[in-house]
Amino acid sequence: MVMALLLATSTLGNCKSTKLVASVKSPTYAGQHFQRVLVIGMSNDPAIRTDFEGAMADALKAAGVHGIPGYNILLRTKSTAADPNYLKEQIKEHNIDAVIVSRLVGVKSEVTYVPGQAYTVPYPYYNSFYGYYGAIYPRVYSPDYLREDRTVRVETSLYGTTTPQGDLVWTGISETFNPDPKKVDKAINAVVQVVVQELKKEGIF
Repeated sequence: MVMALLLATSTLGNCKSTKLVASVKSPTYAGQHFQRVLVIGMSNDPAIRTDFEGAMADALKAAGVHGIPGYNILLRTKSTAADPNYLKEQIKEHNIDAVIVSRLVGVKSEVTYVPGQAYTVPYPYYNSFYGYYGAIYPRVYSPDYLREDRTVRVETSLYGTTTPQGDLVWTGISETFNPDPKKVDKAINAVVQVVVQELKKEGIF
C-alpha cells in the first residue's frame, strides 16, 4: 500500500521533514542508464496512486528520463489480483526498461509527556509590594500535555526489466516525520524528491 497511510495522514511538505534513511545499490548494477521507466504506486486508493505516479513521472522527466505513470498503461481494480503476465506484456509493449515501485512499510507513533511550566514576566520593581505584586500577577502557567509524533516509512525500489525476472538495481527507505493531512501534494513531492536526488547521486539517472 504505497503511500496509503503516508498520504492519508500525509507528510510535511518539505524535504527537511522527509529524508532517506537507507539506500542500497545492487552490486550487479553495470551502470546502464534507463530511458523509459514505469512508475507503480502500491496503493488501493486510486487518487493517492494517481498523484504519486504522476509526481514521480514528472520528476523523472525533469531528470532526463521518460517517466510513465502506471495509470497510463495499467488496468487495476480493487477486485482483481495483480497479474504478472499482464504486467510483463505491458512492459514489453511499451518498451519499458525499468520500473520504480513504492510501498508503505511502517508507521511508528511515539507519545511524549510534556510537563507544564510556569514563568514570570520580568518586572523592575521587586523592592516594593506593588512592584512585587505587579511582577507576580502576570505569572503564566503552561499546562502539561501529551504530544504524539509520527514517523512514516516508505520503501522505493528500482528494477531493470531487460532480464526475465527484472533485477533489482536500487532500493531505499524514506522517513517522514509528523505527517500533515492537509498537505498531500507536498507530501508526495517530498518523498519523490529525496528518491530522485539519490538516484541521480548514484549515477543511475
